[in-house]
Amino acid sequence: MPIIEVTHLHKVYGSTVAVDDVSFAVEEGEIFGILGPNGAGKTTTVECIEGLRRPDGGSVSVLGMDPVRDRADVRQVLGAQLQESELPENITAAEALDLYASFYPSPADPAELLADLGLTDKAGTRFEKLSGGQKQRLSIALALVGNPRIAVLDELTTGLDPQARRDTWQLIEQVRARGVTIILVTHFMDEAERLCDRLALIDGGRVAAIDSPAGLVARVSSEQTLRFRPSSPLDETVLTALPDVTGVRRDGAHYVVSGTGNLPYTVITTLAAHDVVAAELRMDQASLEDAFVAMTGRSFQPEPVG
Repeated sequence: MPIIEVTHLHKVYGSTVAVDDVSFAVEEGEIFGILGPNGAGKTTTVECIEGLRRPDGGSVSVLGMDPVRDRADVRQVLGAQLQESELPENITAAEALDLYASFYPSPADPAELLADLGLTDKAGTRFEKLSGGQKQRLSIALALVGNPRIAVLDELTTGLDPQARRDTWQLIEQVRARGVTIILVTHFMDEAERLCDRLALIDGGRVAAIDSPAGLVARVSSEQTLRFRPSSPLDETVLTALPDVTGVRRDGAHYVVSGTGNLPYTVITTLAAHDVVAAELRMDQASLEDAFVAMTGRSFQPEPVG
């Protein structure tokens, strides 16, 4: 039984259709990603799951409960880090956690959460003095303080520097290790590929595909491309005869080899057997962005405004 089921979800704002017939299920214990460009309908979808929006059509079930009708019960099992949220500037990290803990009958220990998220030394620091990464850590702690079975994390790493993003990824993996099912909303390809067990690609309020990151890429192409400059003259037939190779072409001093399977190992070991070293080696293969473009027919990047 899925822990979350979204069935034919529909949500409009005036004449704008934000979510159009979205369906997916989330299994307990997984990190389920909702990936798409800005304005794709990702946040509206999870706000319906959280009970913050009332669907105009379709249904949402969280552990068998309706998030709107059973809002109080759902809030006991679902923690949320919203895309945009603020705390009073003068409240400290510890005070914020204590406040949120008071909303639940059996909350987590705030001090332990601060320690788990590396915020113990910031317990007495006012919210306005926390760095962007520290605020995100605190937002995760606030989402977990009720000991939820599900955590919704919406655009968690937007605005963070590369190191803070990587640190936050590790925290998300630690949260899943605690037994929490995670819905991760993101528009970052690398983040989705690193963290998610499965992904729903959403564009224009509709689901384009659902699969693992590798599965989505495989739908586009299983072919890889290896580019290198040989250290000494090379007979092309050495490569074209390999079973994993589907094509070989020259690009100036470089060779470009296409193929499937374990192409890098096959090519490199074959070259070594002929006393050739592959210099300036680079491998390319289909990416999540390629999958998105193939499945939606347009660029992943949102169109500029104006």
